[in-house]
Amino acid sequence: MAEKGDGIASVYGYDLGGRFVDFQPLGFGVNGLVLSAVDSRARRKVAVKKITLSDARSMKHALREIKIIRRLDHDNIVKVYEVLGSKGADLQGKLFKFSVAYVVQEYMETDLARLLEQGTLTEEHAKLFMYQLLRGLKYIHSANVLHRDLKPANIFISTEDLVLKIGDFGLARIVDQHYSHKVRLARTADTGGPCNPQECSVFKRVFLAPVESEDWGQYLGEAGGC
Repeated sequence: MAEKGDGIASVYGYDLGGRFVDFQPLGFGVNGLVLSAVDSRARRKVAVKKITLSDARSMKHALREIKIIRRLDHDNIVKVYEVLGSKGADLQGKLFKFSVAYVVQEYMETDLARLLEQGTLTEEHAKLFMYQLLRGLKYIHSANVLHRDLKPANIFISTEDLVLKIGDFGLARIVDQHYSHKVRLARTADTGGPCNPQECSVFKRVFLAPVESEDWGQYLGEAGGC
């Protein structure tokens, strides 16, 4: 199995040295491809997101995403263990020296999109997931972060204990609510998720936080029929 998994890593251009084995495709994030793997050093299954650093723009996006995910630590946020460069090298804040970055994060068995493909949620599950989702959003917004791509595919579920975690911060932004200059935040990118029609400035609202919470609270309620 490990040899087959290593072959998959080669197909997708993953080069992390020998520490990670048994790679399997998981999906695509906003800024990169995601494979599952086994971390032989930590002895756990992980998800590894590959971010290609091909130009100044991709470098800027990667730096922003890494800065955000490193500052978030909550039970309802997908945990990031480390960010590595080619051959599994420690980035040590020197992203410009590498052509690729690997975000090693917590492995989650499924996501809300896949669950909904199997049918509507029960009222009990909808309420449980909504509670955890709002806890995660409250924490994210308290850290002055706006996710901007909240959709079922980015809401991950542990099937063993039904823990919900928000992931994929590729479009997220850090916004200072005390900043006095009026700005317009770009609408959610067209990645298949809901697009908020309001364009909220920092003076009028707190980052779109009430809108995100309201939209998804309503969404989960409807999904569960409650």
